[in-house]
Amino acid sequence: MIFSLHSRQFDQTARAYGADLYRYAYWLCRDRFVAEDLVQETFARAWKNWARLEDLAAVKPWLIAILRNEHARLYERKRLDYTDDDPQELDLPSAVQAGAHLELEQLVETLPETYREPLVLQVLGGYECKEIAGMLGTTEGAVMTRLTRARQALRAHLETGDRARRSI
Repeated sequence: MIFSLHSRQFDQTARAYGADLYRYAYWLCRDRFVAEDLVQETFARAWKNWARLEDLAAVKPWLIAILRNEHARLYERKRLDYTDDDPQELDLPSAVQAGAHLELEQLVETLPETYREPLVLQVLGGYECKEIAGMLGTTEGAVMTRLTRARQALRAHLETGDRARRSI
């Protein structure tokens, strides 16, 4: 009976947070297949430790923390993979599609990780400051400060770019 209850709770949790975990994993690695593997490994580790979870209300930050650790493990053991694929055969987005997101993506990537990570968790993940603080192991105030500084840096860069374009 207890196994059945744990199994149902875990299944509901996986259904509820699977898409959020995938979006975050994709943001971390920028590869659809690696993101899927990261989410799978996250749920495998979560299942192994499910009985140890004391507070079901804290499951979302717990899963994010597992995902972050899995991502870190991936790069601890990662070796460079080489491919012989012909570039003509690769399914690449059109230049217009790639260019549309490239500037913003590059701008976000220039932010220090301490500002970038909470911003992405809030914008892509839809998490609240309290949840982000739990995931990152910091205080809610620190998260709010980092989000404010990230937005200020983005705004300043965009305003500088607008002024430069107007002067041309």
